[in-house]
Amino acid sequence: MATQRSNIQSILTCYALLGLFACPSLFAGEPAITVSIHEHRFEPAEVHIPANTKVKLMVRNLDPSPEEFESYELKREKVIPGNSEAAVFVGPLVPGAYPFFGDFNQTTAQGRIIAE
Repeated sequence: MATQRSNIQSILTCYALLGLFACPSLFAGEPAITVSIHEHRFEPAEVHIPANTKVKLMVRNLDPSPEEFESYELKREKVIPGNSEAAVFVGPLVPGAYPFFGDFNQTTAQGRIIAE
């Protein structure tokens, strides 16, 4: 009985290891891209991401004042306090251009995501 249990545990361990090597994307997480806010401008102002993929956009506010990352097309809005960062998840998106802006400084804080 102990030998049979040991064999079953060995087989299950092998299947688990094969699963880890066969499906690394299960543990990879979303691609991450960083965008900074500096002097009320997004840097870079244009971000390219893979289409049909969920992406983690890390928004770093290097200014002392807060800024709101907003996009009507992406249906996202998030306030990023001064000197901090926050994650904004986007996608999966069909190929195209998706504008975003800083709601507190709309004349200067402009950008767009290009899904390709």
